[in-house]
Amino acid sequence: MGTSTVGTAAGYRPSATLPFLAEFRRQASRRRTQLALGFMVLLPLIILIAFQFDSGDDDNGGGEFGSLISFATSGGLNFTLFSIFVSASFLLVVVVALFFGDTVASEASWGSLRYLLAAPVPRARLLTVKLLVAAAYSGLALLLLAGTALAAGTLRYGWSPLRSTVAAELPPGEGLLRLLAVLGYLAVVLLVVAGLAFLLSVSTDAALGAVGGAVLLWILSSILDQITALGVLRDFLPTHFSTAWLGLLSTPVQTDDVVRGTISSISYATLFWTLAYWRFTRKDVTS
Repeated sequence: MGTSTVGTAAGYRPSATLPFLAEFRRQASRRRTQLALGFMVLLPLIILIAFQFDSGDDDNGGGEFGSLISFATSGGLNFTLFSIFVSASFLLVVVVALFFGDTVASEASWGSLRYLLAAPVPRARLLTVKLLVAAAYSGLALLLLAGTALAAGTLRYGWSPLRSTVAAELPPGEGLLRLLAVLGYLAVVLLVVAGLAFLLSVSTDAALGAVGGAVLLWILSSILDQITALGVLRDFLPTHFSTAWLGLLSTPVQTDDVVRGTISSISYATLFWTLAYWRFTRKDVTS
């Protein structure tokens, strides 16, 4: 005997409602998606043009990131690394917060959320599809940024070894693998932003509030992480290991902080997503 379908329409399958591809195409038609992805392509080109006006006399600054700036024009791999560096601390945070914070809140602000649920689309199904679509576009944004930087940088500066002061010169093949590892770790770190923005998105009808709230809380965590008086408490901040990807460039590779950062990010993201599902499945949707 099959599963009982009492109380449901003939042929109704919750898993068939709101297909992923349909939602993916719908989000692709939105202006914010097009602008966000377009800017990921445009940014490396802007940086490339800016370097053409660099006289070479300015101080590149010191610290652990100084080498990334000084070697940015030494090859396509280094140019890609520099593009990732200047984007990681804020731009990528905003883009990820935009994709995840706009998921449910925008539907509520337009008054279309209740119609989606009346389709009927199960609430958990709705959240899951929107979560996956937001993750797909966030990943695409990261790949577009790195891919454009690698293509433009290689055409302009050549296919050269990856260089920095924290590592020995790496052959192009190994350097590319290191860059892919950096991108993978950044994607994991940004899960915290994704989870927080998603939680705020199901808690408010204002998409801007969800996006801005996630970005502001990330910035607040970054500021608190600079206060050394907090001691070991800083280890529990979601941003504490956000720059641990530098260890992936060193010789030999330093993975201790990468592992800690991965565990921290996945734990925070899981907590935020769990709260989002709990909140939305119990929420009285009126918009």
